[in-house]
Amino acid sequence: MNLNQLSSKIIGAAIEVHKILGPGLLESTYEECLCYELGLQLLKYDRQVGLPVSYKGNELDCGYRVDILVEQSIILELKSVDTILGIHKAQLLTYLKLADIRLGLLMNFNVPLMRDGIQRIVNNFV
Repeated sequence: MNLNQLSSKIIGAAIEVHKILGPGLLESTYEECLCYELGLQLLKYDRQVGLPVSYKGNELDCGYRVDILVEQSIILELKSVDTILGIHKAQLLTYLKLADIRLGLLMNFNVPLMRDGIQRIVNNFV
């Protein structure tokens, strides 16, 4: 499955979660339910994956965590906020660079329509 097919499945799962729960809940609730949906689609995922920072040849644990990593190929950064800010996009792009992964999905569940809360972020440095 290529990245576009995989991201389409992930987006479909997020839309299903949002359709059932709606906006206004905690990010942790959406994370739990989205992982359940990903499992129903037989997608492999890891939650709260530690992301070390490589600094001068050393791997340092600075406490960064990826919300969900799907099929070792796409990072999902989940939010439940009024507005996605530039810092949220920068955070995901930095995670993509640190993990050497090409594609990330920034998903804000605090929107009336889930499709309006999803942004694709591409790491062009892979």
